[in-house]
Amino acid sequence: MNSNIPIHGGNITEEARRLGVKQSQLLDASASLVPFPPPKRLRRYLFQALLNNSLRNYPDCNYQNLRNAIAAFHGIEPSMVLPGNGAAELITWSARNAIEKGVSTLVAPGFHDYERALNCWEGKYIYVNLPLNWSCLSPQDIPFSPSTNVIWITNPHNPTGQLWSRASIERLLTICDLVICDEAFLSLVPHGESQSLIPLAKDNENLIVIRSLTKLFAIAGLRLGYAISSAKRLQQWQSWRDPWPLNGLASAAGIALMRDKDLSKQWTSKIHKWLQKEGPWMYNKLEMISGIKAYPSSTNFYLIEGKESLLNLQSDLNKRNILVRDCRSFHNLGENWLRISLQTKKNNLRILSAIKTILK
Repeated sequence: MNSNIPIHGGNITEEARRLGVKQSQLLDASASLVPFPPPKRLRRYLFQALLNNSLRNYPDCNYQNLRNAIAAFHGIEPSMVLPGNGAAELITWSARNAIEKGVSTLVAPGFHDYERALNCWEGKYIYVNLPLNWSCLSPQDIPFSPSTNVIWITNPHNPTGQLWSRASIERLLTICDLVICDEAFLSLVPHGESQSLIPLAKDNENLIVIRSLTKLFAIAGLRLGYAISSAKRLQQWQSWRDPWPLNGLASAAGIALMRDKDLSKQWTSKIHKWLQKEGPWMYNKLEMISGIKAYPSSTNFYLIEGKESLLNLQSDLNKRNILVRDCRSFHNLGENWLRISLQTKKNNLRILSAIKTILK
């Protein structure tokens, strides 16, 4: 892959430097975070953690309080939980397990980080193509090669936004040696938790579920995720990795968010209402713009496709201090595709107006 092609969104520092502007001047629709500041109550929890010497003291190596809080939230045993330095760290350890099982199926288009993680361990993988046509009501079958032993899935899928049912993924547990399901966006989706694979982890040792608190609570800077799988597997990961992968503030934030059920419920309700209202409106507006085709999504981002390259559109949006996701790092997508993350009404209008002006 061309080293100049970004493999993640949200490169605010780099983009501000490249465009010669302040970070505060940029509207970032390249990262799939909710467009609100983190909850005020969470900021108070972090301040309290500072007062409690979370900066001075080493974190607990086992992160036991955090594991207990996550386990209680999901109704599972703490031994089945391992917090990580964002989902990215846990994807890396998942890949180490995957290579022990054999060849991996990667869904294309798909998140580049799975390939990155497998390459860390010189793992073998093949891409199986997902046809680029779908509707929110009828997600496609999950493609899988019977010549492989492992499958990596994002649910809802990144970058198409399709939401697969628990049942459609559960059947893969009977034919795969290992199923790795990345549910980083699932908590954003109204009623999405009903499709989570977490309830299946207790009885299926060949399942790894990866979760992130980054997207929902807009705390990408804290780097906070967790894996749910068999106790034996996670104990092995613990022995492989650095002693303190999470800092004290990230751990404190995770404990607070998992324990404060009122905060979690209120915040999640706010996000679901925003997505249910703003998402269909944004999709319909994008569909009406001549020169691009918009695709439906269950979550907070939308793919758009051009008949020709959209790199000039992306460049012109950048000149207006608007960042969108370059899709060339997604296998099977090229320069005709961009991904736009959902914003507030005001900023969605700004994005739509800019796209219409440029394409004229």
